[in-house]
Amino acid sequence: MERIAHRGAKREVPENSIPAFRRAFERGADAIELDVHATRDGVVVVHHDPSLRPGPGQAKRAIAALTWDELRRIELAPDVGVPRLEDVLAMTPPAKTVYVEIKGEQIESAVLAAIAGSRVPCAVHSFDHAAIATCRDIAPDVPRGLLFEHSTVDAMIAALATAGARDLWPRWDGIDAALVRRAHDVGARLIAWTVNDLAAARALAKMGVDGLCTDDVRLLDALR
Repeated sequence: MERIAHRGAKREVPENSIPAFRRAFERGADAIELDVHATRDGVVVVHHDPSLRPGPGQAKRAIAALTWDELRRIELAPDVGVPRLEDVLAMTPPAKTVYVEIKGEQIESAVLAAIAGSRVPCAVHSFDHAAIATCRDIAPDVPRGLLFEHSTVDAMIAALATAGARDLWPRWDGIDAALVRRAHDVGARLIAWTVNDLAAARALAKMGVDGLCTDDVRLLDALR
């Protein structure tokens, strides 16, 4: 069962940053999960929200409206900036996995191009299931996943087939043993998000989920 650090070690350092991912691996994460957008000039960057503040008291600006040269000057904290996806892939240890959530619109080709040059295992996933279907058409060998907030078992399984996805990402409190069995019956992997309670993590592990995405991988140390 994979221990997946949600946006890195976000409880210790700014999320979706190089220090956050480095700390997550130091804490024993098997994989990291991150969010991506693209700048105006097509650079894929790691950030959750579609916009950010250039500085204190300044109005937010859309990432899609900024060039990489503009964005790279913005600090999330002293000496901590927004990284490119390629920067994160370059610092990831070879045995680890990077799960890339596509947030920006119509950036599938740029994301897949960045992944194509990586030496580490990568997979893409999104709440935008059409984007994942597009990824299937562009790069069928890249593993794909679908995120769900709330849905029925039948609807989730059907969506996996439609998008040609491997990974099912339901919210942790919507998972039961029947869903895990159905996912495994169709050859899918089931990854629970975002699990921050040890009792819930134990129950999900007992059900046989394939991965737990958490804000603090230290929480899952007791499961090993």
